Amino acid sequence: MKKGIIVTSFGTTYKETRELCIDSIENRIKDEFKDSLVLRAFTSRMVINKLKKRDNYHVDTPTEALEKMKENGIKNIFIQPLLIIEGIEYEKILREVRDFLNENYDFNIMVGKPLLYFESDYDKVAEILSLDNNPLVYMGHGSEHRADISYKKLEEIIRNKGFKDVFIATVEGERTIEDVIAELKESSLDRVALKPFMLVAGDHARNDMASDEDDSWKSMLEKDGIEVDVEIKGLGQIKEIQDIFIEHLRIARGDMNVY
Repeated sequence: MKKGIIVTSFGTTYKETRELCIDSIENRIKDEFKDSLVLRAFTSRMVINKLKKRDNYHVDTPTEALEKMKENGIKNIFIQPLLIIEGIEYEKILREVRDFLNENYDFNIMVGKPLLYFESDYDKVAEILSLDNNPLVYMGHGSEHRADISYKKLEEIIRNKGFKDVFIATVEGERTIEDVIAELKESSLDRVALKPFMLVAGDHARNDMASDEDDSWKSMLEKDGIEVDVEIKGLGQIKEIQDIFIEHLRIARGDMNVY
């Protein structure tokens, strides 16, 4: 029986970064898993509704994608989230899967892990983020979920590898840009590269991080006398990051052991 794969992300309303960071991963999955029907789903209803209203462009929710698999007679389904942490959006996917299985008990559905889950994920991502020799400030999304600790853990692992000038702050998590600015000043660092630690370089990266608005991270750093080199590039553009998501899908499928 043919298998199904649903590639699920929060989503974005920015076409260019969607193509660079989401389409690119989906295309790799289609190439590597030719035994499977590959569908897209977004978890954000806000993004889905905006795309439909603004662009007449429809994206399924995870439940809608599962229903399409059902229509195609596919009961062996794997969902690979393109999420950074095992937080609120990940739990939303799990709830939708549980609700679907309550009415379709004969389906087999496995959900892969987000980018930061296995200990080896942290080591791999730490190496990827530390390739640049400049002092780096990364913008993560952050969360009220307990998984927000993942950002701090990753930063600590990067520091333990000897990269003392890599900082990760979040928009909605515990560690803020104000915390990082204080550390930069304490370390007498006066120039940094500012990059998003997010799947896509969407609204947060373009507005909250890189814009000239008074409350953007770029402006806040510059007000404190720190020169800023901005890079608008989502994690989904990086092949090595894509590789981790694909490995997690292989683990969910049983094609490889947990590494």
